[in-house]
Amino acid sequence: MGALTKGRYLSMTGLLILVYCTASVISKGATGDAQPDALPSVQGTLPHFIQEPEDAYIVKSNPIKLRCRAAPALQIFFKCNGEWVHQNEHFSQEYKDLNTGLKVREVMINVSRQQVEDFHGPEDYWCLCVAWSHLGTSKSRKATVRIAYLRKNFEQDPQGKEVPINGMIVLHCRPPEGVPVAEVEWLKNEELVSSLTDDNIDTRADHNLIINEARLSDSGNYTCLASNIVAKRRSATATVIVFVNGGWSLWTEWSPCNVPCGRGVQKRSRTCTNPAPLNGGAFCEGMSVQKITCNALCPIDGGWDEWSEWTVCSSQCERQRSRECNSPAPRHRGKMCEGNSEATENCTDGLCTQSMDGSNDIALYSGLGAGIIAVAILVVAVMLYRKNHSEYGVDVIDSSALTGGFQSFNFKTTRQGNPLLLNSSMQPDLTVGRTYSTPLCFQDSTDKELFDPLPDIKVKVQSSFMVSLGVAERAEFHAKAPAETFPRDLSRDYCSTMDRRKKGLLTLNGPLSAGKEQLRTTGVFGHPGGRLVVPNTGVSLLVPHGAVAENMSWEMYMVINQGEASVQTLEGCEILLGPEVTYGPPGLDLFCPVAMTIAHCAEVDAENWNIQLKRRTQDSKWEEVMSVEEESTSCYCLMDSSSCHLLLDQPGSYALVGEPLTQAAVKRLKLAVFGSMEAGSMSYSLRVYCVDDTPHAFQGVVAAEKTRGGQLLEEPKMLPFRANTFSLQVSIQDVPQFLWSIKPFTTCQEFSFPQVWCSNQQPLHCAFSLERYSPATAQLSCKISVRQVKGHEQILQVYTAVAETEKESVPFFMQTDCTITSQTGPKAFKIPLSIRQRICATFDTANAKGKDWQLLAQKLHLDRNLGYFAKQRSPSAVILSLWEARHQDTADLDSLASALEEIGKIHSKSSPKDQDEPESDFNHIQAGSLCAAGELASEKTEDSAPEYTG
Repeated sequence: MGALTKGRYLSMTGLLILVYCTASVISKGATGDAQPDALPSVQGTLPHFIQEPEDAYIVKSNPIKLRCRAAPALQIFFKCNGEWVHQNEHFSQEYKDLNTGLKVREVMINVSRQQVEDFHGPEDYWCLCVAWSHLGTSKSRKATVRIAYLRKNFEQDPQGKEVPINGMIVLHCRPPEGVPVAEVEWLKNEELVSSLTDDNIDTRADHNLIINEARLSDSGNYTCLASNIVAKRRSATATVIVFVNGGWSLWTEWSPCNVPCGRGVQKRSRTCTNPAPLNGGAFCEGMSVQKITCNALCPIDGGWDEWSEWTVCSSQCERQRSRECNSPAPRHRGKMCEGNSEATENCTDGLCTQSMDGSNDIALYSGLGAGIIAVAILVVAVMLYRKNHSEYGVDVIDSSALTGGFQSFNFKTTRQGNPLLLNSSMQPDLTVGRTYSTPLCFQDSTDKELFDPLPDIKVKVQSSFMVSLGVAERAEFHAKAPAETFPRDLSRDYCSTMDRRKKGLLTLNGPLSAGKEQLRTTGVFGHPGGRLVVPNTGVSLLVPHGAVAENMSWEMYMVINQGEASVQTLEGCEILLGPEVTYGPPGLDLFCPVAMTIAHCAEVDAENWNIQLKRRTQDSKWEEVMSVEEESTSCYCLMDSSSCHLLLDQPGSYALVGEPLTQAAVKRLKLAVFGSMEAGSMSYSLRVYCVDDTPHAFQGVVAAEKTRGGQLLEEPKMLPFRANTFSLQVSIQDVPQFLWSIKPFTTCQEFSFPQVWCSNQQPLHCAFSLERYSPATAQLSCKISVRQVKGHEQILQVYTAVAETEKESVPFFMQTDCTITSQTGPKAFKIPLSIRQRICATFDTANAKGKDWQLLAQKLHLDRNLGYFAKQRSPSAVILSLWEARHQDTADLDSLASALEEIGKIHSKSSPKDQDEPESDFNHIQAGSLCAAGELASEKTEDSAPEYTG
């Protein structure tokens, strides 16, 4: 026994002797004279513990306190691990219980961490209390003292899962070892999960989380949280994805037959929305569109029967006969018979015996004579006026002269601004205007062959006297006006008559007349692939890497058709939204589709437009390939605001055709004003162009103005033109009247609705001729207002110098870098080949967690018509080709790098155990994408001369 133990033993022996002696004295006192202040007698009662020591845990280095309280008790001492605690380590106090009058003694000791660590017994460190009274001793319960701790590592982390909707989810969790045993809670997206508020969740089974029927809302990041009095520990996050496999909706009703007469096609469709695939769920299998043939009954116009016999001559000396419209009767929307169904004639050869009122004849003949005299005077006045003003005319120019057609215009007077101001107070509306970012330029060797200046067409107008009398409301060309177009929801049946009126009026080509040279570009492509571009037209073709077999090459071409096409094969309400493009050769055999980009002029809205991709057949007819709103496995169509991106497998001629469904359908017009001074004269000509808002259509305008020496006076602007059948008015305003004169009746000119709506990429323009009063006038300031009746308006502000020596060429001709027509190999692509191959290898491989090409398409916003990608040999490669075509005008890879980085984060969260290998792939992809962006930027500045072909 050590010195300390021996000392404690001697102390406790003395203490026991003291206690024994004290008890004897008390006992004697009880039999002798009692003191007045003595405690009440409790004969036959042992000490009773009011408070016993409780189990305790030492946290870090903080000692714990053990307490005992007993009554009646003379002394209380602690005994730990079978040994008495030294008297000096006890802290005791004594007081009287007011209810019982008994003496209560309370004792406390401290137990340190060092004491517990130094104990090496077969059981835990323990302590109990021993209380003495005059009758004997009582012992308390044993209280254990343990050092509290909680390990860092979980014995089992929860694992991420992907489960179908309504499936069961079980997440296992075994918390770290600890004293006391850790309690487990579950967090979902950092919020506490409780089975008390959700009957579908059970967290009571061995620390596991059980979701009986998975819901979409159960998707999230789950964490197991273990805690005791020492610390809290978090497990690795487990990502739970509840996916939904796609299901087909019900078939729609069969559409009406697509032809008004004869053999046609009916369609019905269904969508993969019942339910739509979510969170990597499988896409629906099968076709989304079904087609059947139909036969529409052709209209039968009515025909007259034979006339009936004449009736008997009546008392009024007349007889009648009639006929009916029954040979045949009109059927199936056929026309009624033209003409009268009844006829009346005099049956006495004018010898009727009834009397006539002579006064009526006199009044009749007098009125006729007065009318004839008035008309004669009017004609003479008009002839004299026109003779005196024969030098005035209207210089109205229209591009329809290129195709042999004349168009009608309206001339109306307009209000003039303050004649003392050069600039009107009315400011131009700059909110609608827009210009192309694509450079427009031409090669000098072909400009004169491709484009001829548009001819001037002089038109005479009627005199102001006739206009004021209301004899003529407008001045017109003496030629047949084109048919008007109307959307299908208007009252006039334009669609049924358009086929008969189209011939000779509309062409499926650009702004050039028939017989002009085609815009053509060629290039030789091998296994590395490349890109074909028709400069300044918004048309390009991307041949992906690997599309051509190794050790092979194809000479490919792309043509924008300039010749007049057979528009009779188009349906009545359809118009051309962009140029007709052909690529070939016809026998082209590639391993993957090419990506073609075509600019268009439609404000894309599925509710107002029916936009289709059509292909020319061998007999020069147009057949539908697909509707841009439908899903197809034969080709892919992606509509952006100003361009259409196509994935095509079959060479041929393609065109984007639109059919307005409502009057709210809008196509964009590009407005531009050019000016030039007539040599050796005081006249200045302003020419206003209205053309479909595509680079190819505007190219014709620029070429024509180049031959005229025209100067662009204002940045071109965009005007939304609605399919509301109302005309387009062009007027000149705020011309300084003390400096310039303008010919009468030419301040306002008008294009009819069909001229503008069915222009089919051909420019329309009108001219205003102004004359200076003095050669010293060197500047011109005015406004050109272009507005659609009951539609939008755009203002072109003109402020220019008019001296002949200050003429400048059109700014668009100053570009020098747009003669590049083809690029081959890596320079043609923004994504480096190594990065592209790594992306394809990562996403084309099936992944149990759904991180495949469908997620790549979703993050790149190309997640419609997934059935087309699914049938490709490498879906990821086709998706990247479409991304290349869509972003060919941007010089960075930020969007692709961001998408890959986001996918990498999703992957790392869902698979924390497998981060070493898979996440490295994503990190390489992200790093490669960002590096590729830098490499492309450097190549822009250090690139050598590009390859020229074609």
